[in-house]
Amino acid sequence: MLAYWWPMILVVLSNTLYQICAKMLPADVHPLASATVTYLVGALATVILLRFLSHEQNLFREYTRVNWTSFVLGICVVGLEVGMLYAYRAGWPISTACVVQSGLLAIALLVVGALLFHEPITAKKAIGMAVCLVGLYLLN
Repeated sequence: MLAYWWPMILVVLSNTLYQICAKMLPADVHPLASATVTYLVGALATVILLRFLSHEQNLFREYTRVNWTSFVLGICVVGLEVGMLYAYRAGWPISTACVVQSGLLAIALLVVGALLFHEPITAKKAIGMAVCLVGLYLLN
């Protein structure tokens, strides 16, 4: 049971702290300067974690296994980070910015799942999408 839930708990705790830090970024700090420091710290942390958590003794071999998805993920992470930083700069409240983003993301991924991965859109999923839309309307 813990093996199933710990990743979700880590994501929720990390995202909560992320949102707090992003909202509290000083106004006189350029969001891209902040992102640069964030990614340098993140890169160092992942190298250290890889060293301790990888079963592969040759870490260079691990890096040679990556493909195009790692590079696109890097660009996506920048979009996520910078988008949230600018959303807070634009005045989005911390109580709704992530909720709106998550609701829109849920709808987008439902469509992506159906189109790219042939996942069925069931009646429950369609109702869930409608609930997301109603929730987004009520939040805004």
